[in-house]
Amino acid sequence: MAGGEYKLLLEGAQQLVLVCTQGEQYLLEAGMQQLALRENASVVIGKNGCIKAVGDARAIREQFSGATFDKIIDCSGKCILPGLVDAHTHPVWAGDRVHEFAMKLAGASYMDIHQAGGGIHFTVERTQKAREEELLKSFKIRLLRMLRAGTTLVECKSGYGLNLETEIKMLRVIEQAKKELDIGISSTYCGAHAVPRGKNATEAADDIINTHLPKLKELDLNGEMHVDNIDVFCEKGVFDLSSTKRILQAGKAIGLQMNFHGDELHPMKSAEVCLC
Repeated sequence: MAGGEYKLLLEGAQQLVLVCTQGEQYLLEAGMQQLALRENASVVIGKNGCIKAVGDARAIREQFSGATFDKIIDCSGKCILPGLVDAHTHPVWAGDRVHEFAMKLAGASYMDIHQAGGGIHFTVERTQKAREEELLKSFKIRLLRMLRAGTTLVECKSGYGLNLETEIKMLRVIEQAKKELDIGISSTYCGAHAVPRGKNATEAADDIINTHLPKLKELDLNGEMHVDNIDVFCEKGVFDLSSTKRILQAGKAIGLQMNFHGDELHPMKSAEVCLC
């Protein structure tokens, strides 16, 4: 029988869904069709937030009969699922683009709207003008909504700033949310989300490589901010293959994991070129 103190006991769930049962880190292809299910099961969570035990409710009760828990949740009639991972989000922004639905209903494509000054550029203008406190408040509301829907890890991009000042402002907002909310966040610098007005792709790439990325490295070394990934919108009319590869390689050189929008609207063989 295990004693000790634990954070949480999820007790007596009608159904518990397990992804991996043989120590795998993840499942692939056919294995994803064979999720393991346990009935009348319990889960023990340690003080560090990690799962300590999973099993039959009666067996768990006996095994941990000498333990104390900060909280016990009766899960009778309920299903326990693994947390969802949202691997691509742009959740820090101001304004909205509801008015663009009319353009889409009239037949305008994503790039038609983008080239007309809408889409990303519309949101960039409003995000550049927004106060950091305003962005943090709305961002936290969105994260809490994700958490209520079962997301426990979310990748959060910048990218509605394009200039250094606003990109850093967005990344500070993401960094602050990491400290305030109990949800996993993987932060992504996405200053190459669009080519800023007044620049071409080459000029924008030069600015990112020579100005933005050195600043991110400086902030990381000073302990002010840690960014996990870098993202580029590699697309016809946005960043071409050459610029995308230059930006990704420069990001990798300062320790960022590479991540990018590729072949989203037009086939460009971006994955083959940019990751080689």
